[in-house]
Parts: sequence; C-alpha cells; structure tokens
Amino acid sequence: MPVIRSAVVIGIVFAISACSSAGGSGGGHNGASTKDTRPAAEPVPKSAPAATTPTTAAGLPFVFTAVPVDAASRARIVGSSWHEGCPVPLEDLRYVRVSYWDFDGAFHVGELVVHADVTTALEAALHSLFDQKYPVRSMRLVDDFGGDDFASIEVDNSSAFNCRQRTDTAGEWSQHSYGRAIDLNPIENPYVSTAGSTAHPASRPYLDRANVRPGMVTAGDLVVQAFAAVGWEWGGAWSGPIDYQHFSRDNR
Repeated sequence: MPVIRSAVVIGIVFAISACSSAGGSGGGHNGASTKDTRPAAEPVPKSAPAATTPTTAAGLPFVFTAVPVDAASRARIVGSSWHEGCPVPLEDLRYVRVSYWDFDGAFHVGELVVHADVTTALEAALHSLFDQKYPVRSMRLVDDFGGDDFASIEVDNSSAFNCRQRTDTAGEWSQHSYGRAIDLNPIENPYVSTAGSTAHPASRPYLDRANVRPGMVTAGDLVVQAFAAVGWEWGGAWSGPIDYQHFSRDNR
C-alpha cells in the first residue's frame, strides 16, 4: 500500500504546515502575519487644552476703547456709583475697556468709567504702564462692590468714577465724582491719614515706602512719569493726608 501511505504522509505534512502558519500570525515573528480582524481599539482621548485667558503670550496689543454709557452700563451704575445730584450727567461719562498685566504677568482687559474729556490722556498714561508691564491687581467698576469704595479697596481694585465726597473733606465732591481721577493698586498704595495710619489692615506693611515692592507707586517712578506726561498729578506728593493710589487731572 505505498500509494496510501504516501497520501497519508502528504496529508500530515499539510496539516502541520497549516498549524505552523496559524501560530506564526499570532506572535508576529514567524513569517508574514495575517490581517487582524479584531475591532480597532478606541483612541485615548486627549486632555482638554489649558485655558488661554488670561494669557502671558508676548506681543499682545494694548486695548483701549471708550464708548458712551449705554443701557447695560446705566443699569450697572445708576443707583450705585451714580445717582441724582451727582455733579456730572451720565451723558458726559464713558465706559472704558483697557488691557493691563496682573502681578503674575498675565494679560487682562479691565473696565473703568471716566469723564469723556479725559479719555485721551488716560489712554496715553495706561498705554505707557502696559508697555512697561506695571502690574495691576484688578480693574473692575466700583459698582461690582455696590459702589462701596472701601469694599473695592479691600480687594485691591483699581477704579475711577464714583460719585462721592472727598475723603476727610465734608461737603466737597471728590474728583472721582467727575470721572477725572483714578486709584491704582490701593492696597499697595494706601490713603494715609494725617496721623500716619490707614484704614485697611492689608495696607499697613505698605506704609513703609522705602521698601519698594511690585505695584507700589513711588516718587519719580514710571507710573508718576506716565501720568505727569499727560498733565495729571499724584496724590503721593501731597503734604497730608497722602493718597499714594490717586492720580487726577486737577490735583484734588
């Protein structure tokens, strides 16, 4: 039966060859692999991109826009920073959006309300501060604090318009009441009474003006120079009380 034995041998060879091919496709090292028919694995989701606002990207442009107080802005300020009897009509005020750098070097766009006749000067001064990376803690309307100047200062907020009396001077409007003054970093630059004190505990370390720290305004520095260039005066040069945070067109 040589023919039958040959057929059996040939069949066994083919069977062994088929098993060898199947095993090789699984390991990937024994000859050409066969096509994998298993469903593809789900892609691993990427992490969400980090927030980009605020940003420290270089080359960001200075932003300054000043527009008449519209209905939305009126709703925020009427009954708060502005009320009947204020020495300036709403029509003379401008809502400003302006860019600044914070203490971490991040870019922000803040907001102010000022008188229409100081927008050009204020734009030039704040542009200079922006270019020189002067840090500002916060720049929000005082209306976000219910028109309360004290509350605004407590969070180190820089602001401009607020219809109120002068501090320690009854019966006289502050220049903030006209929108012709701005206060910068009021914690680092406190209002100092004639007794040499401040009403804000966080400001007490800054009564020492010789120890210059970020955000402080000192005689002849870049902030004083920027405002002097547009004809504004600094309250830090007053004989007393001294208002280190304060800049105004009429030195009041």
